[in-house]
Amino acid sequence: MPIKKKTIKSTKKSAAKKPATEKSTDASQNKPAVPKGSLKDVRLVRGMKDILPEDEKYWRHVFRTAEELMRESYFDRLETPVLEYTPIFTRAVGENTDIVEKEMFSFTDRGRDNVSLRPEGTAGVVRAYVEHGMINRPQPVKLWYFGPFFRYDRPQSGRQRQFYQFGSEVIGDGHPVIDAQLISLVGEFFKRLQIPVTIQVNSIGDKESRIAYGKALMDFLKPHKHKIDKEILERYKKTPLQLLDVKDDELQLLLDNAPQIVDYLTPEANQHFVKVLEHLDELDVSYQLNPKIVRGLDYYSHTTFEVMPEGGDKKLNALGGGGRYDKLVELFGGREETGACGFALGVERVIAQLKALDIRMPDRKPPEVFLAQLGDKARQKAIKVLHELRREGFRVAETFSKERLKSQMEIANRLHVTFTLIIGQKEMIDDTILIRDMENGIQEVVDSKKIVNELKKRIAENHGEK
Repeated sequence: MPIKKKTIKSTKKSAAKKPATEKSTDASQNKPAVPKGSLKDVRLVRGMKDILPEDEKYWRHVFRTAEELMRESYFDRLETPVLEYTPIFTRAVGENTDIVEKEMFSFTDRGRDNVSLRPEGTAGVVRAYVEHGMINRPQPVKLWYFGPFFRYDRPQSGRQRQFYQFGSEVIGDGHPVIDAQLISLVGEFFKRLQIPVTIQVNSIGDKESRIAYGKALMDFLKPHKHKIDKEILERYKKTPLQLLDVKDDELQLLLDNAPQIVDYLTPEANQHFVKVLEHLDELDVSYQLNPKIVRGLDYYSHTTFEVMPEGGDKKLNALGGGGRYDKLVELFGGREETGACGFALGVERVIAQLKALDIRMPDRKPPEVFLAQLGDKARQKAIKVLHELRREGFRVAETFSKERLKSQMEIANRLHVTFTLIIGQKEMIDDTILIRDMENGIQEVVDSKKIVNELKKRIAENHGEK
């Protein structure tokens, strides 16, 4: 099989003061003591994280980049609920996976139904595809999502117990060009964010391929059993491919010399993989072949891939990944052999890379106009003017709670507005508005009915337009 390797070019702690009646807390956690009789926990749950205003620019930039890319590619956005019946995930992800056995937030609700917070996106999307009869739409159906997911795992860099993913699924077609197109979209996403990455690609073939390779892999490991944790071997004896994804250094060293799955692909699976690589070449997508990329979830088949960061935050593992899952729709009651392929990227990990690489975020446009007022009646009129200007598309700021003009003008200067509109007692009597050019300090009285046109003219002149 002609496979060529490529390398991506894409680019002192202060203690809180406590009343004498309070009990001290564990200083190592730097948590404030809680007064006796109060709520036990008035702080973040472990593994959760606030998204603070100073980080909002990163979240906005990542979301808008994803949204723009998906719109250009004619994907429709789908948001599934964060709470689903537990069997949706156990059936799709696999009973013996870490996600199902150790990491799901599952509980019995008041109706005695077993439900779980979604740990990943694909199962819910496929459930929605089948339940809402999307098979009757033109195929393939191209969907994307952006939202929170939950796994009870050890909090780590770029992955809390609540984390966000940007993902995409193409359901209803098994052609290998779709695999290549999705990998290309992933590469384009990171290119637009200016994050250099390596896309690692593999194929785990069809069921027959995996059975043959699983036997070869276990045969290879037999002479080394004494070096491998018995619990690991017992756990994965039914799904030996997932041994390639186990985070155990000694095991992975052994597997460096193990047979590669590409040598056990059936002719059909081999042909699919060759076609994927050919299409990647046609799309000018750089990639590396990595025989250990298996993605660790039961629903994958054929193409698998992961996105690895180049530089930036060294603590991060994969920024995301994906692959093909042609049996999952059938497993959920849909048609047999419904081809499907998708990816999911960790938003927090992407943002960590943006910060580590010191990539500047697009600045939010400053307000063009500041609206100042003096007195209750002037404030009432200013509120009406504010809504009128915003309906006309002006970017307007104000601090109507301030009484003194001086304090309002200080804020206007701090916001670097172009013009300030001032409404006082005289302006109320004359039905006028005072326009102040904040650059040269020139002021002019304008009829309040003409304020919209006057502002449009002045802002156009300020931008050099005729």
